[in-house]
Amino acid sequence: MSRALLRCEGVVLRHINYAEADRIATIFTAEWGIKKGFARSARASSKRFGPALEPFTQAMFYWRQGKGELWSLQEADLITTRNGLRADLDRLALAGYGVELVEMLVGDGENHQRIYELLCSYLNYLDRGGDHAVARLLFELRMVYLLGYIPHLLHCSECLKIFDNEPIRFDSRRGGCLCLDCAGGKGIVVGLGSIGSLARSLRVSHQQFEGFKLGETTIRDAGLILSQVLRRILPREPNSLKFLSGLKARES
Repeated sequence: MSRALLRCEGVVLRHINYAEADRIATIFTAEWGIKKGFARSARASSKRFGPALEPFTQAMFYWRQGKGELWSLQEADLITTRNGLRADLDRLALAGYGVELVEMLVGDGENHQRIYELLCSYLNYLDRGGDHAVARLLFELRMVYLLGYIPHLLHCSECLKIFDNEPIRFDSRRGGCLCLDCAGGKGIVVGLGSIGSLARSLRVSHQQFEGFKLGETTIRDAGLILSQVLRRILPREPNSLKFLSGLKARES
């Protein structure tokens, strides 16, 4: 008996070629989390899939349950290819970083509607040529927040004092921001204005990237904070982060 034909929308995170004409795609969906799909003869014929199995592409996928957890992909209706990402190396690198973070932090078989919306909005913003520093900062911050790892920002994580125009430090191992008395000379120095900007950015929709104007100090402080947090929750350093660092070094 033939297994039921199912469908869901998804974003391709990556793919590998298999045998002479097949392809295995890693797809992120809101309903199912991250799944792998086997597309038989996908490289031999463009009729069923076309460019729908390329990284960063968003499509409606039709599939049947295959062996084990593997989906047997039947066809796809293309939604967007986001070709603008491939027109600029920095955009492409940031897109690769975003999908790698998702793959490292999100499991399969779970509902991740808001993270799916965040990833789509992030890729769309980069595809339109959005500000690279703003895109990365907001994506990292919102990922941490949506996964429940957000540190204390506007008050001391140990004595709970609310900050009021004073120097502060940050230490992710101790829960986030610290007043100077609790910090005891440890942690990285960050500006209260930067912390306020991060907190305010979490009050708007996780899908909004347009309209943010963040100063160099905020971007620098946020980079230090989010790097600390991500190092604590990621199983390893993302490969795409090394590539991004190399691009930045060549540009400076």
